[in-house]
Amino acid sequence: MKVLFLCTANSCRSILSEALFNHLAPAGMRAYSAGSQPKGEVHPQALEALRRAGISTEGLNSKGTEVHAELAPELVITVCDKAAGDACPVFFGPALKAHWGLADPSELVGTPAQIDAAFDATVAIIQARLNAFFAALPTTLNREALRAELRRIASL
Repeated sequence: MKVLFLCTANSCRSILSEALFNHLAPAGMRAYSAGSQPKGEVHPQALEALRRAGISTEGLNSKGTEVHAELAPELVITVCDKAAGDACPVFFGPALKAHWGLADPSELVGTPAQIDAAFDATVAIIQARLNAFFAALPTTLNREALRAELRRIASL
């Protein structure tokens, strides 16, 4: 199963999701990420949050959706915290679409410790959602059951 995480800048939330998914995923599952308006670089604090969590940052880069034009993912998950689909209006054919909105920790203004805590909290939310996703055995679910499970997980 191929999963594509989308966000506007592809510098933080979608990158965190890609890295965590690939760290936790069983064999045969792989995540990718992209942005509708990529910044061209991964937010340094996103990389630091992944390192603090013991997750590899190798190969992570900010890129546009055109990079994955031939990917044909089974699942596309937007992670922007704005209205689903507004900031990431990309459609990948028959892929099942879901929205797992996340507040952008890179927008937080505060002390370095507060900003680190916001990034770590985002990592924790993504990890909880992914643990629930993998526990649901998504490759065994039919399309409607998977859609329902993805909606349920979005509230975690």
